[in-house]
Amino acid sequence: MYIINISVKDGISKERHDELFSEHSSWFKRFFDEKKFLMLGPYTDTNKPSGVIFAVTNSREELDEILKQDSYYPDLATYEIREFSPKMISDDFVKSAVK
Repeated sequence: MYIINISVKDGISKERHDELFSEHSSWFKRFFDEKKFLMLGPYTDTNKPSGVIFAVTNSREELDEILKQDSYYPDLATYEIREFSPKMISDDFVKSAVK
């Protein structure tokens, strides 16, 4: 499992960001529907366009290929990728996470 922090870089105009966000939304919906992205959403504690994705792929190489398809990749956003191995998951996780 991977945790991906995506942050749009400074300097992109609001118009360009809005134009690309539609493509970005289609990209993450596609991989959510394919069950490669398990959970995702924007950070709510900042005004900077950024968010997080929890992903499951067969390999890091597969994840890299998926990320390359994002409309912000490679020059307009930073992608911090961390490999993660959950050890405990609460039965209330979904109920607590979705508000």
